[in-house]
Amino acid sequence: MDTRQLRTLVAIAEHGTFARAADAVYLTPSAVSQQMHALETELSVALFNRETRPPTLNTHGLQLLETAHSILHMVEDTKSALLGQRKTGTLSIGSVRTSTIGLLPRAIVALRNNYPGLRINLRVGLSSSLIADVQAGRLDMAIVAEQLGIPQNLVWRPFIREPLVVIAPPGTPDMSARDMLETLPVVRFRSNVPLAHLIDMELARMGIVTNETAEIDTISAIVECVAAGLGATIVPNIAVREYSEKFLIRPFGEPQVFRQVGIVQRVSSAKMDLLEEIHDQLAVLANDFGVPRTSVEHLPT
Repeated sequence: MDTRQLRTLVAIAEHGTFARAADAVYLTPSAVSQQMHALETELSVALFNRETRPPTLNTHGLQLLETAHSILHMVEDTKSALLGQRKTGTLSIGSVRTSTIGLLPRAIVALRNNYPGLRINLRVGLSSSLIADVQAGRLDMAIVAEQLGIPQNLVWRPFIREPLVVIAPPGTPDMSARDMLETLPVVRFRSNVPLAHLIDMELARMGIVTNETAEIDTISAIVECVAAGLGATIVPNIAVREYSEKFLIRPFGEPQVFRQVGIVQRVSSAKMDLLEEIHDQLAVLANDFGVPRTSVEHLPT
């Protein structure tokens, strides 16, 4: 087994057919087929369902594909480190759909401007799959909220610690956060993510029962609904920091509740300097709520 075969396997998975994969890796279709047959012979297992057209990866093939991603990532990191070219190549970033994702494009642009030879790929997904992809080497880092279950071979570094606030539509009479939540219709953040659980737990602890008028799973859409007058809601401060004069805003929680978002990465990486730089960019962009990079933090498991 060699990296050429693994790159071909990855190309087949990405492009769907041997012919298109051949174009991607600059081989003929017959050479691609020979590489895959040689790989199957060496491993003594079939990697493809050949009763389908085009052939598709079977369970063994999918398992090897995950290993191939990890090995090729490691090879690229090692080559870059040995050649002193850590600021070239590809930086693969994942992010959950968080209100802080608005900071990420600016941090990426700053990094790209500093290192024109660096390619940066961004993918948005669920925290569980992003963490698994970092662990497997398919991603260099992922932005996720503070949560349980970070594997021991990964580290999590917060770059923002921000308060949660209750917001009500423009023109709402002056009132407390509790009164806003108990007397106004409430647009609920409905999603299976740590932020939603944090909000629900504090509401229960405070004994607040809300009159829900809508359930929405993105913070940006919720803010738009409140701006249109649909009701009050609870959001991270960063979601409304550009609209501080537009809404009635009050602290949420007794005492006020904060949430953290940070970067998950492998313990060691040849791209560590880039990961630290993008962390620093995000912390600066978070303004008063930025968390400076001081020490590696493990989440509880």
